[in-house]
Amino acid sequence: MHKINRINLEGHEMPTHWYNIVADMPNKPLPPLHPVTKKPVSPEDLAAIFPMGLIMQEASTERWIEIPEEVYDIYRIWRPTPLYRAYNLEKFLDTPAKIYYKYEGVSPAGSHKPNTAVPQAYYNAKQGIKYLTTETGAGQWGSSLAFACQYFDITCKVFMVRCSYDMKPYRRLMMQTWGAECIPSPSPYTRYGKEIYDQDNNHPGSLGIAISEAVEIAAERDDTNYTLGSVLNHVLLHQTIIGEEVKLQLNKEGIEPDVLIACCGGGSNLGGLILPFLPDKMDGKNIKMLAVEPSACPTLTKGEYTWDFGDGAHYTPLVKMYTLGNQFVPAPVHAGGLRYHGDSPIISQLHKEGIVDAVAYQQREVFDAAVLFARTEGIIPAPESAHAIKGAIDEAKRADEEGKEKTIIFCLSGHGHFDLASYQIYFEGKMEDYEMPDEIIKKNLAELPKRELVMHK
Repeated sequence: MHKINRINLEGHEMPTHWYNIVADMPNKPLPPLHPVTKKPVSPEDLAAIFPMGLIMQEASTERWIEIPEEVYDIYRIWRPTPLYRAYNLEKFLDTPAKIYYKYEGVSPAGSHKPNTAVPQAYYNAKQGIKYLTTETGAGQWGSSLAFACQYFDITCKVFMVRCSYDMKPYRRLMMQTWGAECIPSPSPYTRYGKEIYDQDNNHPGSLGIAISEAVEIAAERDDTNYTLGSVLNHVLLHQTIIGEEVKLQLNKEGIEPDVLIACCGGGSNLGGLILPFLPDKMDGKNIKMLAVEPSACPTLTKGEYTWDFGDGAHYTPLVKMYTLGNQFVPAPVHAGGLRYHGDSPIISQLHKEGIVDAVAYQQREVFDAAVLFARTEGIIPAPESAHAIKGAIDEAKRADEEGKEKTIIFCLSGHGHFDLASYQIYFEGKMEDYEMPDEIIKKNLAELPKRELVMHK
């Protein structure tokens, strides 16, 4: 009898609605605060950089939000995505655990990011916006937004964290191919970027800096809006199509998950996988939900749950989240998409309440896991996604030690075809590990309350 190593959904089985976890959270997430008044931001406050369609989703408490037909039609280019059984990895590990992975690398941009890039471009186009700005870490988000904008006749400008801009040239070439402009950040083209660039034009950059540059430009033009690839409620909402599909795929085979795992930077693919399963967990099912982050940017494992800005220049509202401080500049690790100083308010709250667990790994052990996965399952994973692989391997070993047949599901959020320069550094033995000292994190966090909370213009 042949093994079933892939569970597919037919096109007509693709979910038609996004799931909004806010409807079912006993403790609702706290709204963002205006940095001057300290009161919840109003839709009018956010309208300077976001379309009203996304603003309403950000604050929505409805359980299900229908996917617009125009978005649904573009989703069908690559969705539904496959759920694989990692038989060869299981065999190598000699584990009683069953390991499955949801593969989001089949999208045109090679990651999960188009799940939110397409609706964000759609809602902006619907409001008549002609230009979008954004930031990107490793380039998955920037390339995804460039891909989405071409469908809605929108011009896209991307500020890419400089260390990733230098390490991942093919990501920026993808953006250019889809018609976007990609600028290394910090750059001399914005007030905030120039301030940092003039002091150090070799600055590795951070997502906090790149966000500030993108927001600065969007706030100055009526025909331009800003987009964010992670963190915000509406982004996680769009990503829930991942977990919704996984539930349908598992139900086809009568499979119950014991562990759900994803890498975590801002929290979008993690939220996309786990949020549709939270009602099951709240109903008493014993499902472990694990966020995996880099030791160089240990937001959930070493950060503080407090109010902080989403960017370095303090252009954005304050949000309650786990943070390492908005001035934190992580080491230039190869998982550039996981170098954000904060986390999604929803993911942060779930971690604070003990619903979501977190673990941090060093860079080289993550690449060890990536290479093992490539040599057993055939797919070369993105460095970010490899964190989830490492988490799954450790959970499988734990199942072996406990003598339990656990079912482990992880999100393989993207392929690593454009990260091969990082693999080369690994194979040459030149890859470094980075452990951010606790004293540096504490010093940075101690400065948070002392900073003047003003909205820069």
